[in-house]
Amino acid sequence: MAKRLSDLFGNTRIVAGLLVNLLSSICIVFINKWIYVHHGFPNMTLTLIHFVVTWLGLFVCQKMDMFSPKSLRPSKIILLALSFCGFVAFTNLSLQNNTIGTYQLAKVMTTPVIIVIQTMYYKKTFSTKIKLTLVPITLGVILNSYYDVKFNLLGMVFATLGVFVTSLYQVWVGAKQHELQVNSMQLLYYQAPMSSAFLLVIVPFFEPLTGEGGVFGPWSFQALVMVFLSGLIAFLVNLSIYWIIGNTSPVTYNMFGHFKFCITLLGGYVLFQDPLSLNQGLGILCTLTGILAYTHFKLAEQDAGKSKLTQRP
Repeated sequence: MAKRLSDLFGNTRIVAGLLVNLLSSICIVFINKWIYVHHGFPNMTLTLIHFVVTWLGLFVCQKMDMFSPKSLRPSKIILLALSFCGFVAFTNLSLQNNTIGTYQLAKVMTTPVIIVIQTMYYKKTFSTKIKLTLVPITLGVILNSYYDVKFNLLGMVFATLGVFVTSLYQVWVGAKQHELQVNSMQLLYYQAPMSSAFLLVIVPFFEPLTGEGGVFGPWSFQALVMVFLSGLIAFLVNLSIYWIIGNTSPVTYNMFGHFKFCITLLGGYVLFQDPLSLNQGLGILCTLTGILAYTHFKLAEQDAGKSKLTQRP
């Protein structure tokens, strides 16, 4: 793992991409939390703005020949677009109703849930070592949630729904890319406007349109600036994720995610004074140990697989 990191940081372009992703991923969490805490901006509307800005950003990228769009039938991606709405909306609701620590650790449960989905419905097999790493990950998340002094049932419901829908989305993204023979940016280019249309239809049923706290309510200039900035950063997050995975690998992106995980947790306790008990700290340490073990075994398995391929006559 140390050699991989050394090789990784020896490439200036990759370092620049990682830094953009690091800053944008951390900023989006803190800015969204700030918007919810200090301005009370409606969640689904903020999600809709993220989708629209992401699509406009991809449109600009396409005009700059950064990728070539591919025509897709709407019926082929309708479920993917719906799951995209669900995972972003529920994740934001989890952030709105939980401390940043609980929100961040709940997201880690995506890995175990993806493994369960792939095992049960796609008949994919995983080694015993990989399965055992899910024990400390899950135990750590449970410990942190149980001892979180700001624990609330609604927040955990949103966190659970967010994890489940996010896991489905990530599994379906891989399946659709293979089925439709498209890359992530081509898929998102068609998926983002469709997801925006779905949210545009349902927002009036769940959020007030006028008055205090409404979509077209009397928002301050500062609130509007923060919302627009949140949309731009959400686009940078999406773009940098695809760039990193395209120029390195999903495992490299996952490894780099550990740094963001720790920094985001620390920032939550510093910026929002989220309380941290000793038992929560043990839960976080337990989860981080499981994540590092999972990455280590995954890298070892990949290296072993590559070695077998190169040794074949």
